[in-house]
Amino acid sequence: MLEHFYQLGWTLDSAGGASGEAYMAEQDGRKLFLKRNSSPFLAALSAEGIVPKLVWTKRIETGEVVTAQHWKNGRSLTHEEMYSQRVAKLLKKIHQSKPLLTMLKRMEMKPMYPELLLKKINSSLSRQVLTHHVIRRALTYLEDHMPNLDPRFYTVCHGDVNHNNWLLSDQDELFLVDWEGAMIADPAIDLGMIMYTYQQGDLFEAWLKEYGAELTIDLQKRMKWYTIIQAIAMVEWYEEKNRYQDMNEWIQFLNGVLHQNPFI
Repeated sequence: MLEHFYQLGWTLDSAGGASGEAYMAEQDGRKLFLKRNSSPFLAALSAEGIVPKLVWTKRIETGEVVTAQHWKNGRSLTHEEMYSQRVAKLLKKIHQSKPLLTMLKRMEMKPMYPELLLKKINSSLSRQVLTHHVIRRALTYLEDHMPNLDPRFYTVCHGDVNHNNWLLSDQDELFLVDWEGAMIADPAIDLGMIMYTYQQGDLFEAWLKEYGAELTIDLQKRMKWYTIIQAIAMVEWYEEKNRYQDMNEWIQFLNGVLHQNPFI
């Protein structure tokens, strides 16, 4: 891919990211964010103003598809900014978006039911992770507290709404980026990680009102369940990468979630 753009006179720098497939491309003072093999979902996100504008999509000689978006100078959100009104409003827009939901269905994405998520995690955990008492307690909790939201209320979910995936541009535009884990699911998947990761007393309840929901017992149960399953997935991911300090931090986080709201 790189050679193709070098030949056209672009300079390319890695833009980081877990996949290592993103670049900042510059030519004649014009900057673009290039990514290879992006999901076709990107076009729908761009049209809704949720990610920086898609400029073009090209298939190059290697057969790979490359997308170009406007490059936005900016920064990630701070922990404190996660409870801002604009985060609540953008997440509400995403969760209520019919065009985004239609696009994922057109891509033949199936809803991620709790049973599927649990089956997936159970079949993929290594023996080392499974021997940890916190993981075993978490898996028992998941078995015993399966959420039961009517799938008609499932929405488009991002799946990793941590502050590093929110981009605030120098022009004061807010975007949610890195949609590799997009799914059709219970919106509590996104809400739970915000509540448990950025705990600030009763701020979450006010934030949730901006989002357009009430903090019911049912929602609290669902948020706890999905946060636990996501935390186990993070433990597994870091264990596979031999990043044991990060893995242990996620085990501590998981333990905290299990002990919070013990009657839920």
